Amino acid sequence: MQAGEVRDATGVEAFLRAYLEGSAGPMDAVVLVCARRAAAQRNLEACLALDADLDAMKAASELREASRQMGRQTLRVATHLPCDPLLDEFAKAVSDEITPGHHPVAFGMIGGALNWDALEMTGAYLYSTSAALVGASLRLLPLGQLAGQHIVWNTQPLIADLAETAQNKLEDDMWSFAPALEIAGMRHARLDARLFRS
Repeated sequence: MQAGEVRDATGVEAFLRAYLEGSAGPMDAVVLVCARRAAAQRNLEACLALDADLDAMKAASELREASRQMGRQTLRVATHLPCDPLLDEFAKAVSDEITPGHHPVAFGMIGGALNWDALEMTGAYLYSTSAALVGASLRLLPLGQLAGQHIVWNTQPLIADLAETAQNKLEDDMWSFAPALEIAGMRHARLDARLFRS
C-alpha cells in the first residue's frame, strides 16, 4: 500500500486472492489439516515435523515471525483451558525453543484435540485470515466497512474451494508460490513507518 500497488478495494481483493491461492490455501491450510490429523492420532513428532517444514517454507522473516507469534498466542489460550495434554507438550516444546510454534500448526492441533470438523475448521481458519487482512486494509486505506464486507463476501467461494481442496492433502502436498507478497514482506521490515508486523 505504501508503494502504491494496492490503492482501492479492487487492489485489496486481488492481494487477498493472491495470498489465499499462492500461500494460505496450498501451504497453511494443508498444514492445518495435517496437524489436525496428527493431533487426533496423538502424534507429537508429526506436529513438530510440520512446524519445522512450515518454518523453512516461510521465506520472509516478517511473515515467519508473525505466524510464530500468532501460534504462541493461540497456544497460550489453549493451554490455559482444560484442553489436552498433547497441546501442553507442544507448548512446552515451543517455550523450550525446540519448535517455532506456527499458527496453522497450533490451530490444527487444537482442532484435532477438540475433534473439530476438518472442513469447517479449515474454512474458519481461511475466513479469519481473510478478515484480518481486510481489517488491516481498512485501517490503511479509505475504504469503509461496507467495501471490506464486499471483499470478504466475494472471496467466500475461493475460501470454500481451498478448504475443500486441503482436506485430503498430505505433508508432501504443501507448497507456496507468492514471490511478490514475500518481497513486499521483506521490504516491510525496512519501512520507516509500520502499523502492522506483516
